Amino acid sequence: MRKKNTDRRRKSSFRFTRLFLLLSLFISLLLLVLGSTTGGRFGISHQLTLEALGPIQGIFSKISLSAISLKNQYIDLWNLREENDQLRNELATYHMQLDEYRSAYSRNRFLEAELAFKKRVSFPSLMARVVGKDPSFWFQTLIVDRGENDGVVTGMVARNSRGVVGQVLQVSDNYSKILLANAPSSAIDAIVQKSRVRGILKGAGEQGYILQYVLKNGDVEEGDVVVTAGIGGVFPPGITLGTVSRVYSKRRGMFLEIEVKPAVDFARLEFLHINLSEEQLEIDKFSRSASSFGK
Repeated sequence: MRKKNTDRRRKSSFRFTRLFLLLSLFISLLLLVLGSTTGGRFGISHQLTLEALGPIQGIFSKISLSAISLKNQYIDLWNLREENDQLRNELATYHMQLDEYRSAYSRNRFLEAELAFKKRVSFPSLMARVVGKDPSFWFQTLIVDRGENDGVVTGMVARNSRGVVGQVLQVSDNYSKILLANAPSSAIDAIVQKSRVRGILKGAGEQGYILQYVLKNGDVEEGDVVVTAGIGGVFPPGITLGTVSRVYSKRRGMFLEIEVKPAVDFARLEFLHINLSEEQLEIDKFSRSASSFGK
């Protein structure tokens, strides 16, 4: 009960104070208006009113200016946020365009090199595009968009400007399967270009090549270039296969263990050239006749 009476007294006191302040403010404003309309020198009451209202007007002016400044800062911050979002979107667009330009430039450089290679080689070249890949370890193959209708037959050599890619394994009307030179089932007669040491280059998948059957007294060093030997007529002589990356001599055995890094980047093949020369056709006829004779 006492608490309620206390609350009532506080409320009534607050109301009285507020009413007194409003009444004082009204009287002060009234005196200012009367003084300004009557003209002449300011009286004492007028001067006291100005002294009382001056600080109050200053406070209200500062509050008004602060509110305006805060509003302007908020508007500027909002505009800055929108501008940042717009700049982020533009930057993302520029990055996408830059990636497209880089890809187009890289492809253009590659196609220029392949076109120059096609003009430079002496054999009739058929350019083919890679459309598929077999990821199996033993038979690492590619599918290209050229087939029998384009003059491709089994056994033809596939290469690019860097070296040997592989050999045609199967052919349909419009597509061919290429056995990659680094497939474990592939074997190529090879020769070290500098020392003329011969061996058999076996595919080792992602590890590249292994040059086999080279005697321990063979002159082979890291950095030596390995090319096709031309034996058997399948691969013409002198086509780059790779570079010797490691030479190791075991205690037992007659031969060196030689690792060769491929000249061709098999993981990034997009286009290749198929050799359509008459020699390749003769090899295909010979292989077919040999298989039919065996039957």
